[in-house]
Amino acid sequence: MLRIKMAASVAAAASRLRRAIRRSSSWRGPSCQPLSPKPPPAQAAAVRDAFLSFFRDRHGHRLVPSASVRPRGDPSLLFVNAGMNQFKPIFLGTVDPRSEMAGFRRVANSQKCVRAGGRHSDLEDVGRDLSHHTFFEMLGNWAFGGEYFKEEACSMAWELLTQVYGIPKDRLWISYFGGDPKAGLDADLESRDIWLSLGVPASRVLSLGPQDNFWEMGDTGPCGPCTEIHYDLSGGVGAPQLVELWNLVFMQHNREADGSLQPLPQQHVDTGMGLERLVAVLQGRRSTYDTDLFSPLLNAIRQGCGAPPYLGRVGTADEGRTDMAYRVVADHIRTLSVCIADGVSLGMSGAPLVLRRILRRALRFSTEVLRAPPGFLGSLVPVVVETLGNTYPELQKNSAQITNLVSEDEVAFLASLQRGRRIIDRTLRRLGPSDTFPAEVAWSLSMSGDLGLPLDLVELMLEEKGVQLDSAGLARLVQEESQHRARQAEPAQEQGLRLDIHALGELQRRGVPTTDDSPKYNYCLRPSGGYEFSACEAQVLQLYTEDGTAVASVGEGQRCGLILDRTNFYAEQGGQASDRGYLVRVGQQDVLFPVARAQVCGGFILHEVVAPECLQVGNQVQLHVDKAWRLGCMEKHTAIHLLNWALRQALGPSTEQRGSHLSPERLRFDVATQVPLTPEQLRAVESIVQEAVGQDEAVYMEEVALAHTAHVPGLRSLDEVYPDPVRVVSVGVPVAHALDPASQAALHTSVELCCGTHLLRTGAVGDLVIIGERQLAKGITRLLAVTGEQAQQAREVGQSLAQEVEAAAERLRQGSRDIVEAQRLSKDMGRLTDAVDTTVIPQWQRRELQATLKLLQRRANTAIRKLEMGQAAEKTQELLQRHSQEPLIVDTVTTESLSVLVKVVRQLCEQAPSTSVLLLSPQPTGHVLCACQVAQSATPAFTAEAWALAVCSHMGGKAWGSRAVAQGTGSTADLEATLRTARAYALNQL
Repeated sequence: MLRIKMAASVAAAASRLRRAIRRSSSWRGPSCQPLSPKPPPAQAAAVRDAFLSFFRDRHGHRLVPSASVRPRGDPSLLFVNAGMNQFKPIFLGTVDPRSEMAGFRRVANSQKCVRAGGRHSDLEDVGRDLSHHTFFEMLGNWAFGGEYFKEEACSMAWELLTQVYGIPKDRLWISYFGGDPKAGLDADLESRDIWLSLGVPASRVLSLGPQDNFWEMGDTGPCGPCTEIHYDLSGGVGAPQLVELWNLVFMQHNREADGSLQPLPQQHVDTGMGLERLVAVLQGRRSTYDTDLFSPLLNAIRQGCGAPPYLGRVGTADEGRTDMAYRVVADHIRTLSVCIADGVSLGMSGAPLVLRRILRRALRFSTEVLRAPPGFLGSLVPVVVETLGNTYPELQKNSAQITNLVSEDEVAFLASLQRGRRIIDRTLRRLGPSDTFPAEVAWSLSMSGDLGLPLDLVELMLEEKGVQLDSAGLARLVQEESQHRARQAEPAQEQGLRLDIHALGELQRRGVPTTDDSPKYNYCLRPSGGYEFSACEAQVLQLYTEDGTAVASVGEGQRCGLILDRTNFYAEQGGQASDRGYLVRVGQQDVLFPVARAQVCGGFILHEVVAPECLQVGNQVQLHVDKAWRLGCMEKHTAIHLLNWALRQALGPSTEQRGSHLSPERLRFDVATQVPLTPEQLRAVESIVQEAVGQDEAVYMEEVALAHTAHVPGLRSLDEVYPDPVRVVSVGVPVAHALDPASQAALHTSVELCCGTHLLRTGAVGDLVIIGERQLAKGITRLLAVTGEQAQQAREVGQSLAQEVEAAAERLRQGSRDIVEAQRLSKDMGRLTDAVDTTVIPQWQRRELQATLKLLQRRANTAIRKLEMGQAAEKTQELLQRHSQEPLIVDTVTTESLSVLVKVVRQLCEQAPSTSVLLLSPQPTGHVLCACQVAQSATPAFTAEAWALAVCSHMGGKAWGSRAVAQGTGSTADLEATLRTARAYALNQL
């Protein structure tokens, strides 16, 4: 009865703890209130230093610097989001034995972390409560290869918190892993007992399940139970209000591809504690924003905006969302400063796009809520540098660059934000009380190029006004856009709105002039280095519905096509993707008509538009191209010209282009070659392009008479009809000089006939990496390439994989001590092979690594066979000594491999031909391996397959094989009973 009451009491306490953790995890509630009357202890910098000094001076840890928040060679991450990221090679067992990291045993650091975008994102929660951040510092200590484990890790943590930081012991609660029967994992009673031995009362040491206290790196890889230290905000008054303070992870298992768990050959400790939360506890604050990590920023925000003072309110108590805006701006400027200092730019995809979203979210709250003046956000950068610069000197080094980038994007976005706000307000005035916000208007705001507001920002702005968006209509538009993008990826197909022969004939009959698209070339390079694209005014000459019917007007929500007298949009041709952007009616700047695509139809440029309002023939409009999209196309098109020239330089002048296509994301280039390109040739081509890019040469463009291009040595052109006059693009040499036959300039640089849009200098290409190749037909190779940031990332990932392969080769050279280690190395080879085959890396490097891994895999398999044969020979001799001259051997053998078990059976039967053998091998997971072979002299009715089936069926498993040899698996808690079953079956048959 007493046991039942104790169990019920523990269960109730555990339930209370779970509720307390869930209730308190976001630190909601009144802020700016101390937790206790004690004066605040050391400042944040001293708290950080005390942590590092404690592990270095008292416990012999090596201090390593924080890794960049920009992941180097890890495409699975947008940002470094945990302290353990840089130590992945150690946890995975792929670290190069000769590297500095291979010597790490005890390590501690303070790691810069960003959780925004991707699987772990706190972006949308920042500001809503008192604890979430996109940037934070993770204090951590690690022990690798069993240097120390649970007892030392728990003792160190307890010592630091209670003795160094002086946190009252009665405010600390502990949770540990309570086991997982489904996974066959026992409770981590060792950790529980350690905490009890350190003096933590049993009432505050409670077990939680795998969701809370079992940590995994991913779907596969090292994992293990963790124990967490929680701090009670309540101070013993009322129900506990717990926040997690420190997580101690004990990596002792490996999650296999089949979902099973295997013990790791070496155990590791990985701990992490958020500095912001620790400082809040030590400074007696209920919110991380009330600590000296944020107070300088909050003060600077108030001074710069003249806003009411920060009061730490949340939810409905935060009238006007002033305090939420304070938190958003303070958090986001820290994230922006740290990311830009570490080389993350503001861009249109991946981590750069997430960073741009962070900047724009901060700008909206600072301008709309706090009424900040222009240039305000950039003025906060020095405050961040002052707070964090001593710990992370890259902030001091790049302070001016951070300020400039933030300020430039602020100017660009404020105009968009102001117009977006006007459009939303104008639309709301036309809606009834119960109407939803039109999807077409939200879509027009998000799809209008550089002016665009992200859909999540539009939804947030509507949410704040208590208005619901037409989500069904928006989903339809999103689906249509994705289908359109998919079609654009296959430009050879005829899709979407088109003008048929009848529509073209009608336009010609009416004398409608073809579209003047020369304004597409009206752009220039500003002294600051950015491009300026001119707007274009035009008149609507004709409108078409989606089915191609000519109409005089289109209504709200219609997708339509329109013909204009002139345009600055590049229509899809010459392998270059169409421009996109928006148009407005002259005099009505606050109604945006997104232009999704432009295409050439018999000299007319057909623009595909979604109309948020009525549009009529005769309307005067102003067109704006999406600058980032256009610039991406220009970058890729200039890169294609450099690639074409580099291929001729590397492979010879007979190399001919057979086609190309480009969009802002990537480019493809089809080239005629006599033989497939070698890795050396691919690498040489990239080097030639890199040299041209590094020289930042001018790109000259000019229209000339087609006849002037007829006999120019080295001039590149395709087998197609060119207009007269024709546009010539020349890199590094003025067109007139390049076309002079006596100059021979076209033999030494890229000179092509081309109607596309190009960069004005080659440096903006940044870099070019060929990431794929395949044979389209005999003699024609298709190359895929990326440029700029994508190219840089591809090189970093390639270098990281090359280091992993070299580390694996070194491990193979050193040899494996046992079969398990050899098999793990073989699996690592397979994992690396998959990664090399599928990851975006330089193609030359992929081919080299594939060849290396093929050789290494062969050697690894050979090493496994040798080890298995050696182990099998030892087991065989042991069994022969135990079962001398017996016609039947049924026994157990200790081995982790079914392959070894089969080899032992085979060797036994070779040395004792008249003996039938069945061996079982119990595994740590509870499974049992089985292998058997029947002597040739046995009766025909006695088969190995039937024998194995009888034994494995007894264990609830399965078997397979032949009359002579068979194997299988099962599970049993009574191995002796299984052995008796095996003997009985065999004796009955014999």
